Amino acid sequence: MKHRPQNDRRRLGQSSGTLCRSGILNSQEGRGSEMQKEFVIVHTDINSHDHTQPLNGTVGESMDSRPVLFVRTPENMPHPSTKEGEVQIQVDAPEDQSSRLGAGAQHSTSSHSHSHSHSHSHARAEGPAGERSELDDREPTSSISELRYIFLWLQKSLPYILIICAKLVFQHALGIAVGVGLCITFLYANKIILNQVFLQERRSILQCGWLLTFLTASTLLLYDTFRSQSLFYSLIFLHPNVDPIEFWDVLWIVGTADFILKFLCMGFKCLILLVPSSLMSFKSRGQWYMVIEEVSQFHRSLVPLPVWSWYLIGNKESDGSAIWTLGILLGLFYLILKLLGIYGRWGNFRRSLKSLIHKQHYGIAASKLQCSDAGDICPICQTEFREPILLICQHIFCEECISLWFNREKTCPLCRTVILDYIQTWRDGATSTHLQIY
Repeated sequence: MKHRPQNDRRRLGQSSGTLCRSGILNSQEGRGSEMQKEFVIVHTDINSHDHTQPLNGTVGESMDSRPVLFVRTPENMPHPSTKEGEVQIQVDAPEDQSSRLGAGAQHSTSSHSHSHSHSHSHARAEGPAGERSELDDREPTSSISELRYIFLWLQKSLPYILIICAKLVFQHALGIAVGVGLCITFLYANKIILNQVFLQERRSILQCGWLLTFLTASTLLLYDTFRSQSLFYSLIFLHPNVDPIEFWDVLWIVGTADFILKFLCMGFKCLILLVPSSLMSFKSRGQWYMVIEEVSQFHRSLVPLPVWSWYLIGNKESDGSAIWTLGILLGLFYLILKLLGIYGRWGNFRRSLKSLIHKQHYGIAASKLQCSDAGDICPICQTEFREPILLICQHIFCEECISLWFNREKTCPLCRTVILDYIQTWRDGATSTHLQIY
């Protein structure tokens, strides 16, 4: 009697397998020429109480506690509760497996409905948003393709560009050589002046004299080479002998005048370097360097004004009345912008003149007792004090050392107390590398 339920289950499994096979064969035979689909419905109405109870040996009682498998063809698509067109198969499974089957069936049904609704909602959501995403994807691709096209075009055009550049170089070889020579001369002279100012008392008088001679000779040679153009007229705001004046002529006149003014500025600095230390202190030299540089920059900002005005306005007889009127308007706009820039530079120029007339004092002269209390050693040069200066923060330095420091800073080197109102630039003998074109 104990093995009877197992035998019944085996028989039931065999009979269910036979029924399933026969049901599938019958359904396949009934399809004919039309393709039909089969839907499998798992019914997991399992009662845990009935499953835990012992089997009574009857098939009807055991079927209530087991999952039921329904196979239905799409010919009749009624609610799963209908019996027509269905083959009922009872499958034997334990409690945990049946519960998992039930949960899986519910999850598959819900996921199917969710995916179905999601697909509909996604289909409805597509449209403008989908088109925008496609456009966003196409934009980087199109930009990359355009860049690639430009690169290929440049690669194919490179030989022709080199040919044109070679022609321009040979056509303007003299002007290019002069421009390169002016740049090299300026960089060389500026570096030497910076080194000599930094050396202070150890500066080389011979090297300063050689640099002054070299700058003077370079300027005279340039003006003598282009004597027919009278380029020096632009330095005194006169019209050079270039008529009609074109765009490249403007760049040539303005660039040459700017370099010549730099050479003159560096020449005056060389003269300051040649003055003996007994006649001019190091602090006074720094003030003169700053004033010379500010005056030079102010003059350099004024030189391009008449040259560009002549080019923009042009000639009424050759250009026509309409172009001449447009040139006057452009000249007025250029004049307004230029005056605004000159007004901003006037403040620096006035400040440098004020500092030259009214000697600025960093502090007072320190006494021997104060120097001995400080250790008789300058914190900057690490040697004995030379003309010691006591700052408002009570720190003592050599006058030359602190003057060099205040060329770049406005605070005390030790405690960072603000000593000056502004940084006094160009006191180290440097010349601005900016090329004043407009």
